[in-house]
Amino acid sequence: MGKTEGQAEGRSAPGGSLAHRVPDLGALELLLAVARLGSLGGAARELGITQPAASSRIRSMERQLGVALVDRSPRGSRLTDAGALVTDWAGRIVEAAAAFDVGAQALRDRRDSRLRVAASMTIAEYLLPGWLLALRAQRPDTAVSLLAGNSAAVAERLLADEADLGFVEGLTVPPGLDSAVIAHDRLIVVTAPAHPWARRRRPLAGDELATTPLILREKGSGTRQVLDVALGGLARPLIELSSTTAVKAAAVSGAGPAVLSELAVGEELAMRRLVSIPLDGVRLHRSLRAVWPVGHRPTGPARELLSLTRG
Repeated sequence: MGKTEGQAEGRSAPGGSLAHRVPDLGALELLLAVARLGSLGGAARELGITQPAASSRIRSMERQLGVALVDRSPRGSRLTDAGALVTDWAGRIVEAAAAFDVGAQALRDRRDSRLRVAASMTIAEYLLPGWLLALRAQRPDTAVSLLAGNSAAVAERLLADEADLGFVEGLTVPPGLDSAVIAHDRLIVVTAPAHPWARRRRPLAGDELATTPLILREKGSGTRQVLDVALGGLARPLIELSSTTAVKAAAVSGAGPAVLSELAVGEELAMRRLVSIPLDGVRLHRSLRAVWPVGHRPTGPARELLSLTRG
């Protein structure tokens, strides 16, 4: 069968994706360079490609459009009448693409001008300051805000688009979030040196810890979740406080025993303001995670901060 009108040699049938019918920006920029320089070789050098590659790109564009665009001769390259018309259109397309690029860069600049971080208390107090200092060295113009709260509050901030990246300490990833493990942590039982547990000779049993009123973080905190699951339940809190620092201060004052991240009590243990109480048969380990909404992997400053946590 013969070709129908509109399907002649070198012509594409109408319809289908515009991307298959319109040359790409690289080809259009090459055509504009040929028009400006009058030389295919000069256009190739300006764009950083070989002359054979430039010739191949022009031929491919001619086949795609179904018309000859450039007459080649020993004296140089000259646009055909059709090539001159296509070049005029190409100029408008490249100008629009340049405006698109400027707009996209403005969006990136706006995104990169700020970073909102939400973190659970232990990470916010003992790990994030170092990471944020390292980020500032890389991005001095990025304004960073930190929202500290328990793991449940971190999830709420992320899902409400009030934070770009979060950090949590619990055993599980809150629903609606993706995560990456960035570190591991261990919880330890601590008391003031005058507490009776500081003088015991045998490790503390899990049952005794579970039935003893403790200085605890509030419900929703990763620390409390790990402790509750490991012990199968907890006694009524002796005191319930909303930050790691407050729990530690209460333990140092002698108010009672507490369970805290070993990240938080290194100085107090070294100076004997707190004593670590060995545990028998109970593992209080947890993963520290970076979290973000499902399908929205961190970009820009958030991605850089995430990479710094793994350094």
